[in-house]
Amino acid sequence: MAPLIALTGATGFIGRHLLRALPAQGFRVRALLRRPAELPPEAGGAVIGDIARPQNMAAALADVDAVVHSAALAPGLTGRPADDYRAMNTAATVALARAAERAGVRRFVFLSSIRAQCGPTAAGVLTEADVAVPESAYGQSKLAAEEGLAGLAIDWVALRPVLVYGAGAGGNIAELVRLAGTPWPLPFGAVTARRSLLGLDNLATAVAAVLRAPGPLRRPLVVADREALTLAEMIVALRRGLGRSPGLLPVPVPLLRAGFRVAGRSETFRRLAEPLVVDAAALMALGWTPTVSTPEGLERLAREGDAPSGMA
Repeated sequence: MAPLIALTGATGFIGRHLLRALPAQGFRVRALLRRPAELPPEAGGAVIGDIARPQNMAAALADVDAVVHSAALAPGLTGRPADDYRAMNTAATVALARAAERAGVRRFVFLSSIRAQCGPTAAGVLTEADVAVPESAYGQSKLAAEEGLAGLAIDWVALRPVLVYGAGAGGNIAELVRLAGTPWPLPFGAVTARRSLLGLDNLATAVAAVLRAPGPLRRPLVVADREALTLAEMIVALRRGLGRSPGLLPVPVPLLRAGFRVAGRSETFRRLAEPLVVDAAALMALGWTPTVSTPEGLERLAREGDAPSGMA
């Protein structure tokens, strides 16, 4: 019989995709939801329960082989109290893992974030072997959850994805798609800094890879597509998906940075046009192979024309 996976966050951007993708990878999926009204049409089965209070999760986790925990309080540019992130992203994660441990679950897969390791930019190529220095309350809450998992007996793995793109993405990905869809030339032709991205399909196969990997794992693993692109290359791929020419102007980066600062968008500039490159070799050593290239994935995203609000 196929392994049974308990999935949290099944109504979110990433969780909804995993709900569809994991059965195609050979897993049975049980969605853990708080309310019956939240049941997505893709869910073949669901158990109602509050993961923030998982004291009575024995029935929800009965016969479960692994938990994939994608529910989280997502980061926001306007900021939220650090206590909110600690409550949902740290305390609830560790409590759910304890409940899984009591239920005899074999492995706990935690969807962490690259922000558990660093800020919005990084000078060198990052791996999980680098010292984690999160800069935001969101990143600190994710790292604290990983540290909490390390204190439990259950086998666990924390995937640290970079910015995830795909149909339904919000945040900076939605902004990129919006920019690419405008009829005007864009001033990003001189931006040479590279950034790693992660396609939804590649994330799903990464989750499947760590579910299948022989244990114990008990470690974080960064996850990203193979290639890192410049902002200009991202725009080229998106506009190719729209059947349009690149339309890029080589505005000098210092002038571009100053323009974003005057517009009050300095943080947006950092997240899109300054470097953040990740090497996922350790995850690939476990048998994971990204199946979609970043240019191909971005081209498809633009062609499908679907980027409403969601987690980024």
